[in-house]
Amino acid sequence: QVQVVESGGGLVQPGGSLRLSCAASGAAFRLYTMAWYRQAPGKQRELVGSILSGGTIDYADSVKGRFTISRGNAKNTVYLQMSSLHPEDTAVYYCNLKEYGSEYWGQGTQVIVSS
Repeated sequence: QVQVVESGGGLVQPGGSLRLSCAASGAAFRLYTMAWYRQAPGKQRELVGSILSGGTIDYADSVKGRFTISRGNAKNTVYLQMSSLHPEDTAVYYCNLKEYGSEYWGQGTQVIVSS
C-alpha cells in the first residue's frame, strides 16, 4: 500500500523560511513524479513544483526563485524549501506521487505566513 506523508508546516513571519518534507513508501520508485501542491482557503489546489525520477525539476511562476525542491538520499523523500515567504503563500501544502498511472496524496500540512 502506497503512503505519502508530509511534515514541517507551521506559522512563519513574512520574509521567513520553512522546509517541508514528504516521505513516500510502498511504491516502486522507478519512473515517477513527486510534486508539491497547495490549496489556499477558497481557492483551487495548484501545482507548486515537481521533480521527475530522472531529476528534472519545474516550478510554478509564483514560486520561482523563492522555493526549492530537492530529493533526499533515499529517492522516496522530497523536500520543499520555502524562502521569502509571503502571506499569499498561506495554504495547505500537499505532496503528490504519480507512478504507472496511479496517483497518491498525502494528508497535507498547513503553512501560515503571518506577522
